[in-house]
Amino acid sequence: MAFSAPEKKEDDLGDHDHDEKEVVEPPGDGSNTSTEKESSPSSPKHFKKSISCSSSSSVATDDTRCKDQIMLDVLEKKKNDNDSPAAERSQWVLNAPEPPGLWQELMDSVKETVSSCGNKYSSLMNQPLTKRVVSVHQQIFPILVWGRDYKVTKFKRDLMAGLTIASLCIPQSIGYATLAKLEPQFGLYTSVVPPLIYAVMGTSRDIAIGPVAVVSLLLPSMLQKLVDPVVDPISYTKLALTATFFTGIFQAAFGLFRLGFLVDFLSHAAIVGFMAGAAIVIGLQQLKGLLGISHFTNKTNIISVLKAVWREVHHPWSPYNFILGCLFLSFILIARFVGRKSRKLFWLPAIAPLVSVILSTVFVFLAGADKHGVKIVKYVKGGLNPSSVHELQLNSPLVGEVAKIGLIVAVVALTEAIAVGRSFAAMKAYHLDGNREMIAMGFMNVVGSFTSCYVATGSFSRTAVNYSAGCETLVSNMVMAITVLVSLEFFTRLLYYTPTAILASIILSALPGLINLNEIYHIWKVDKSDFLACVGAFLGVLFASVEIGLMVAVTISFAKIIIISIRPGTETLGKLPGTETFCDVEQYPMAIQFPGIMIIRVKSALLCFANANFVRERIVRWIPAEEMEGAGKRDIRLIILDMSNLTNIDTSGIASLEDLHKNLISQGIELAISNPRWQVIHKLKLANFVNKIGGRVFLTVGEAVDASFTTKIATTC
Repeated sequence: MAFSAPEKKEDDLGDHDHDEKEVVEPPGDGSNTSTEKESSPSSPKHFKKSISCSSSSSVATDDTRCKDQIMLDVLEKKKNDNDSPAAERSQWVLNAPEPPGLWQELMDSVKETVSSCGNKYSSLMNQPLTKRVVSVHQQIFPILVWGRDYKVTKFKRDLMAGLTIASLCIPQSIGYATLAKLEPQFGLYTSVVPPLIYAVMGTSRDIAIGPVAVVSLLLPSMLQKLVDPVVDPISYTKLALTATFFTGIFQAAFGLFRLGFLVDFLSHAAIVGFMAGAAIVIGLQQLKGLLGISHFTNKTNIISVLKAVWREVHHPWSPYNFILGCLFLSFILIARFVGRKSRKLFWLPAIAPLVSVILSTVFVFLAGADKHGVKIVKYVKGGLNPSSVHELQLNSPLVGEVAKIGLIVAVVALTEAIAVGRSFAAMKAYHLDGNREMIAMGFMNVVGSFTSCYVATGSFSRTAVNYSAGCETLVSNMVMAITVLVSLEFFTRLLYYTPTAILASIILSALPGLINLNEIYHIWKVDKSDFLACVGAFLGVLFASVEIGLMVAVTISFAKIIIISIRPGTETLGKLPGTETFCDVEQYPMAIQFPGIMIIRVKSALLCFANANFVRERIVRWIPAEEMEGAGKRDIRLIILDMSNLTNIDTSGIASLEDLHKNLISQGIELAISNPRWQVIHKLKLANFVNKIGGRVFLTVGEAVDASFTTKIATTC
């Protein structure tokens, strides 16, 4: 839609030759023709090139010359009245102080961090010694803050919640330990020390700490490439404890150095796909226990697992394992369904796994089913957590590989825990300190590696039960840990006849919560590139391995960032009628595009070596397309480059602008820029680019348009 300078009727020319009140507005800022209205300020610079007006140059009659002369007189008077504000605004852009350099920005960042710590330190030093000690301990141990207001009524709820999640935790911990290729007692150990450490250092009120399915799968999928857990279980266990130690070190370092952004490398979409793929792999792994298979593959991909199942089912096997597992899996799922239907029965799905363990163990013992092919857990070592400091393989030649595994597990465990913690914190409207959470989880895993625990983190299923049971504080974790400890001390002998099929059914019952079909559909509907990362993680885990699935997800996420950076896209701007706003004409078809002017904005914060040539070529290609639009009615004579989005530019970006300017000049087109940011205009001045374009720098797009129309009418007349 073309917007040209308004014309007066010939009948009214004689009446207004000397009327200084009526003003013809140029179609820039304040484009509507009105009486006694000031126009928007024009630029202090005139364009050197003449921009012809096709409507006025075709027939040069005396009346037309007179009309144009009147418009010229009016605009000249407006220009004389309003040049000072426009000139002043242009000088604001051109004469801005020198921005801070890279070194100065780094020093400022360090000073800010140091001063923040210094302010905290000075405020502590101004307090008495006793208060200083208390303040430091309160920062490290939040329990000292919320523990002062702890009441008996809260303890009753925490006691109920703790016992409830303990009934779920005990069978799950045994099952997850077997999933991690460790002996059953290691899962119980992991449900004692880490929850106690987190209870005094964590900031979440609801999260339940312990072993989880995804980490229990991730750890062996990488460790068994170094040591076979079947051939050498002792060395494998030592490496698992060493990996736990490194996991805790990395998690604590993330919190201490405020490196939590590293966790964000795993996007939400990638985590959703990873969890779904891991859930299917974990489910397939449980076919070993559900079918009572003795020899099974150590690989985690779906093809290897299905091959192993197909190979083993052709050998003699007992169907009693499958029947027993399916019966109690149905019982657990029915209990969960009933619990969801009635909030008063929230405890039913929580205790269903423990009831299943008790009933199945009694049945196997009384019926002697272990003599008829039913696989049982057998001996589970009891007692307090033994020290494992001497088990850490810090001098092993494999320590480098184990450290890498610890880093990957640290990121995945933190991502899951913080996601769970933030979800339930939002429900209760309190703040979760991410850095302190990382420190707490890092410390609990370091201490856990010293006390025969493998990697612990926040469990979604147990946290949901904890929340439903009405927990008030982290005392519920303490109750759970003490309950598990009592079980380790007195009841492990009763687990001898527990069938492995029951443990498999308990793990299978927890897997549906890891597959969020609604969220996958939501990702597909909102962002297709995020959905690609989700699918990549899912397929990578399913058909390759857990670590390859993570690598695929991170690679797709980085590829998305790179593609957006190197192909940022550009948009043509037009003015919305009745406003002073310039917007994308594709998003707002009613936006006005002015004759002879093309306004372009780059959709990127950085014009650099990666995207500069792409942007330049795209602008050059757009010009012929725009001129052909509307049967050649748009004869482009000016390009206004809106730089409001650009926060920085490098030498490649400046070189591309210089090439663009030369290309435009050869076609008789001029270049102007508007609203350049601090760093951008400073570098353009240093590169002498401002002088090369004749100083055509404007504060706003509207002023650039006003200046172009003022010059257009002046050169035409």
